[in-house]
Amino acid sequence: MKLIAKYALAALALTSTAWGAVAQDASSSSSSIVRRNRDNDRNRNGAQSAAGVTDRMQQFYKQSDNSDADRMWMRVIYRDLELDNPKNAALYYPEDVIDGQENLFRIIMRLLAENQISAYEYLDGKEIFTDQYKLKVRDMLDRFHVLYTDAKGSTEKNPRFTIEESDVPANEVLSYYILERWEFDSRSNKTKRHVEAICPVLHRSDDFGGDAVRYPMFWVKLDALRPYMAQQYIFIDDDNNLPKYTYDDFFTLSMYDGDIYKTRNLTNKSMMQMFPDPDDRKRAQDSIQNRLDTFDKNIWVPSREEVIAAREAREAAEAAAEAAAEGTEIEARDGEAAEKAAPARTSRGSRGSATKSTAKKKTSKPKAKASKPKAAKSSSSAVRSVRRRK
Repeated sequence: MKLIAKYALAALALTSTAWGAVAQDASSSSSSIVRRNRDNDRNRNGAQSAAGVTDRMQQFYKQSDNSDADRMWMRVIYRDLELDNPKNAALYYPEDVIDGQENLFRIIMRLLAENQISAYEYLDGKEIFTDQYKLKVRDMLDRFHVLYTDAKGSTEKNPRFTIEESDVPANEVLSYYILERWEFDSRSNKTKRHVEAICPVLHRSDDFGGDAVRYPMFWVKLDALRPYMAQQYIFIDDDNNLPKYTYDDFFTLSMYDGDIYKTRNLTNKSMMQMFPDPDDRKRAQDSIQNRLDTFDKNIWVPSREEVIAAREAREAAEAAAEAAAEGTEIEARDGEAAEKAAPARTSRGSRGSATKSTAKKKTSKPKAKASKPKAAKSSSSAVRSVRRRK
């Protein structure tokens, strides 16, 4: 019995050792698989981070499009951002790359040269962001006479280019066209403004030194640019020399200022074509902007308190206008009375002056009379002397 128990214990020890070895092999294999997967993920993320933006960043900065059921109203606005405007100067400066800071056009050109983003053809009055109208970067560089060389590893399917900093025409891009989308969301009951695309405009003069001609270059969707713009901090004004905002904040918070040069319409006409007169065009632009700003307020029925407050404010304004009108009437009456009283005062003054002059004349007469007695004395003395002679 002791021998049987001893053999049984030995068999159990051998089986446990075998199962332990199998488990160890399995765990080692699983750990190697996990490690290999982690290495693959690390390599994949490293390749994306080397490109500058990961998939997670792209999903984070991508604007979520609402469904048509949530959209109750939408209007598309085209704006012209002139870079000589102080509010838009942050898009132009610095002209050259300084301490890693570069302006917006240099960022766009660098991403296009590295094939990180896609650009679309500028069609006069039409914006179609499909693969059919994707821009070929090589053709664009040749069209605008930008010097370039093929980068290392460039292929026909994945073309990449090298552009020197001095060859980038950043000083000639003096304005941008942006495409805004104003939407009223029924979920949040608010009007939201999104910048959908941006177009650099090249201002280039001819050889004879005439006026600069505008050349819209291409359209770039802002969702593709946002992850890269969020990494570049910029100066907003001269009062604070610490860059606190990014290019993404600049467009998300609507820090720019631009005139409306077109709205999406059935005839596909610009504001200049619809309103040739500059004054009429300015009034139309102001009217469109006012309707966009007050759209939220005009769609809601005011409450009872708001109606009462509006009526009281209107009555107060009317009372103030009536009081001002009465004040002007009283001032006019006082002015008329003063004008009527002015001649009477002058006549009284003339009479007083006349009496004073007569009084002066009367006082002057006794002086003349006083001189006569002197003459009389002289005559009397002469008479007396004659009498004494007698």
